[in-house]
Amino acid sequence: MITTWLSREFGIEIPVLGAPMGGRAGGALAGAVSAAGGLGLLGAARYNTPEWIEAEADVARSIGGKFGVGLMTWSLPENELMLDTAIAVKPTMITLSFGDPAAYVGRIHDAGIPVVSQINTLEDLRIVEAAGVDAVIAQGGEAGGHTGHIGTLPLLQEILEATSLPVLAAGGIGTGRGLAAVLAAGAEGVMIGTALLASPETVGPDYARDRVVEAGSADTVYTSVFDRARSQPWPQRWGGRAIANDFTAAWDGVDVDEDTLAKAYDPSDPNNGVVYAGEAVGLVHGTHPAGDVVRRIGADAERHLSAVRLS
Repeated sequence: MITTWLSREFGIEIPVLGAPMGGRAGGALAGAVSAAGGLGLLGAARYNTPEWIEAEADVARSIGGKFGVGLMTWSLPENELMLDTAIAVKPTMITLSFGDPAAYVGRIHDAGIPVVSQINTLEDLRIVEAAGVDAVIAQGGEAGGHTGHIGTLPLLQEILEATSLPVLAAGGIGTGRGLAAVLAAGAEGVMIGTALLASPETVGPDYARDRVVEAGSADTVYTSVFDRARSQPWPQRWGGRAIANDFTAAWDGVDVDEDTLAKAYDPSDPNNGVVYAGEAVGLVHGTHPAGDVVRRIGADAERHLSAVRLS
């Protein structure tokens, strides 16, 4: 069994977090990750509601016991009830990512809940350190969904050298080899998302799972075009990595207004709707249950690390 700060602190068997993917990670997925020995997080996106958090928390708890809630920090000022509800459902962890969490960390700590922030630069690290978070996740640009521009391995090394906080890694990690690699570098665990996207527990259209299985690692694009088409006001510094499709081919990089993009966008069309996924998508070869994915990653990482220690 692999033991790290993450596994000891949160009482889990495998140092793996299930990413709080907006529109994909509900209670069934979070619960399945936790039941397998990791810790699954609900993806409480800007377009979700407090009632959604309450309902999905009940599902996650019934399946896996432990669960976390992931929130988009930049969107909280317009609806702090999302945070209040996240605290009220008593998760094992709350992640505050994409923005300065200083206004919220104290409130979460007062409820006895640890706070972890996903970061994309060294400057982000300094901001969340000052806010008093308990750990950070170095998320590289290989990650699916909204992310930064620096690759996972350079960013992870930079963050590990710069902080005494526990550091996890995210972006491009989809197998036990990836988990073993970042643990060997000094990370305390990983957050995975793309590796779980084809699992039957994910929320979303069936075509999304099919696209993930069919795509290769070179088939993603970093773009803000889906945010603009769906009127999602993400801060400009964070684009999203998605599987390229007919919509990105037609509109990515084209100077048009958001009304035009909205009229052209059809989320029900498999060749048009957004499927956020990272470069690890080339490692997803079937629609395997999330628990099987997590257990396999843990077992394979332990095997690879043992082989290194014995060699």
